Amino acid sequence: MYRTWAIIERELRRFRRSPTLIVISLLFPIVQLVILGYAFGGNVRHLTLAVVDRDRGVPAVKLKELAGSIAANAGTFEMIPYADEGAAILALRNGRVNGVLTIPPDYSRRVLSHAAPRVALIEDNTDNFVAASMGATLNGMIGAANQPAVTSQRMPGQVTLDVVEIYPYVPYIQYLLPGSVVMSIFMMVMIGGGIIFIDDKARGLHEGYLVTPITKFELIAGFVLSGAIKAVLAGFVLMTIGSVIAGIPHPFDPLRLLRMLAVIVMTALALISMMFLLMVRVTDPLVPRAIFGVLNTLLYFPSGAVYPQQGFPGWMRVIAVADPFTYAVHAFKSLLLKNTGFAAIGGDLAYLSIFTLIAMTAAVRLFRRTL
Repeated sequence: MYRTWAIIERELRRFRRSPTLIVISLLFPIVQLVILGYAFGGNVRHLTLAVVDRDRGVPAVKLKELAGSIAANAGTFEMIPYADEGAAILALRNGRVNGVLTIPPDYSRRVLSHAAPRVALIEDNTDNFVAASMGATLNGMIGAANQPAVTSQRMPGQVTLDVVEIYPYVPYIQYLLPGSVVMSIFMMVMIGGGIIFIDDKARGLHEGYLVTPITKFELIAGFVLSGAIKAVLAGFVLMTIGSVIAGIPHPFDPLRLLRMLAVIVMTALALISMMFLLMVRVTDPLVPRAIFGVLNTLLYFPSGAVYPQQGFPGWMRVIAVADPFTYAVHAFKSLLLKNTGFAAIGGDLAYLSIFTLIAMTAAVRLFRRTL
């Protein structure tokens, strides 16, 4: 047992000399519990509802007042008035609103004559959680508008909500595909970028770089680009195979593939730059393996890959705003589930580009040309 205890003592001493690893090991279960606990099942709120009033009569105004009371009290959605239904639907397709409530021009006349008045909810059904919450809220609003119910007329006098799904039915496997593509890129970034970088440093392979006249920027750029190439290949393979498995319509459309490739490249550059920024001063090869577990939870679930961000608490939405996963997942959802153009993902690409530039600059400044 003496030799066995010597091994145990060595490993415990090694663990003790790495306080970062100890802290991460203790905090990771807590972080995972909090993130996973709030990432599923929250009440979906803070949606955006476009309202197109083509009637402008008194009953239509009362209906909008009911919607306004929901926005002011429950906070399920925020009302945005639109004068043109086409512009509202375009905003829905580009992800600027979550639903369009259309009040037809004969609504007031039908309400006053008890002639089956109807309004329409045009919803983005690529996110079933958001669509279900929006539909349930507006059905409740219509129920309130129908009180007291009129039952003495031969024609029904209550208002009816017609739900119009702007896209074909989206199975949950298709809903999860964008997050899976981003996760495949991140896994390759972790393995092909972070872990290999630290292992090579621990083995002394970087000593050969440090005796050459190569600059810090050239060295970091070489690491970033080599890791990005591997991540792009992983993401593109999963995107094409996953599209076929999930049943994405027209998976090999050339224009869609071109847009997808642009998002994959920018996502890979952003994540590999972030990875080198985190690893640039790390020397212990055990630290990145512990950090990656935390990053998986901290970046993936707040991104909206498995549940809409509108159901998160406020502090978790703050994480989502800074999380590069958020913008990559949104871009992939727009392209895979909606087949939109660059207009819908321009903001996502801009954020990923700025994030890459900032992370690269910080990594170069923190890199040390010393052993």
